[in-house]
Amino acid sequence: MSDETPTSSQNKNKPKDDNETSSATETEEDTTMEAIRKFFAQKLNLVTALDEDDGGNKKIIDNLTFEGLCDHWKSKGFKNIITMVGAGISTSAGIPDFRSPGSGLYDNLQKYNLPHPSAIFEMDYFESNPQPFFALAKELYPGSFNPTPSHYFVRLLHDKGLLLRHYTQNIDTLERIAGIPADKLVEAHGTFFTNHCLGCRKLYSMEWMKEQIFSDSVPSCEDCNSVVKPDIVFFGENLPETFYSLPARDFNKCDLLIIMGTSLEVQPFASLIDRAGPKCVRLLINRTKVGNDFGGIGSWFMLGPGLMFDNPKNTRDIAYIGDCDDGCLALAEALGWKDDLAGLIKSEHERLDKENAKTRDERKKQATNKESDDESSTKEKDKA
Repeated sequence: MSDETPTSSQNKNKPKDDNETSSATETEEDTTMEAIRKFFAQKLNLVTALDEDDGGNKKIIDNLTFEGLCDHWKSKGFKNIITMVGAGISTSAGIPDFRSPGSGLYDNLQKYNLPHPSAIFEMDYFESNPQPFFALAKELYPGSFNPTPSHYFVRLLHDKGLLLRHYTQNIDTLERIAGIPADKLVEAHGTFFTNHCLGCRKLYSMEWMKEQIFSDSVPSCEDCNSVVKPDIVFFGENLPETFYSLPARDFNKCDLLIIMGTSLEVQPFASLIDRAGPKCVRLLINRTKVGNDFGGIGSWFMLGPGLMFDNPKNTRDIAYIGDCDDGCLALAEALGWKDDLAGLIKSEHERLDKENAKTRDERKKQATNKESDDESSTKEKDKA
């Protein structure tokens, strides 16, 4: 009997153990999943940072803290900033966000007797019972609230020539009221700014819609009598075309992405964070850390790994944990813009106060004239 060790050819023919078989299967699955992810990413134009050259693990800025970001901004600057926001930038204006326990919009919709909270933003329910939506719209309607310091910080970025684009989930139009130009906005979930008839698609202005809503009427088309709906995106509706056409261009240029006041739970908006290239710094200003737990099908289908604050491989993600206004004020102070921001807020609020006072006077005058007309009509009837 030979004592020789089996030759390499004999080793090749040796049956694989369970660990070897499992490893080979996992490798094949990983390759297949990556191929599928890339296929859908290309077909749906969802190229993310995963598809870019990651440039190794070198940090984009030396110190991945809020202070480090401010120091880098002051010394080297950013030129193409994208802001990406949710309801959290509007809460200090008095507008409730959607998901905060107790104070969020979804927790305060019981008075509308909905089958479930999200029904108020579902087309099927709206078409059968539009009244609850318009009652809510009256509470939240643009013009009832002033923009917050967060909105004016974004406006200041524009005034300084640094704002590439502002992506918002909000429908309150406070960005427009703050003076951010329409061509800088991607209102991903739509806006009250324009309105269309659900029947003939006739366009109606914001002023026309506002008059209907504040008279407690369900807005009806003057041509076909169908309901007129603000152009906000209900569940199941397509997002605006700009949401799909602009990110591919914008995020390739972006060198700083500021994410504020969003849970990053709603897709496809949340996926935008991974459209930023690997050399783009990403700053989250939020009450809690979010966007750092992406996984499952999202991690290969349309998303990257998310924000990586506490990951040892983090090269560019920074979190400021606190209110959005506080974060923006802290940025302005650190950058030497404190007086600029304060002056902008003061002048804009004075302008809005004058405009709102004029609107109130006009409404009061209209109401008085209506009462007078009603009294005259009643007297005429009595005489008859």
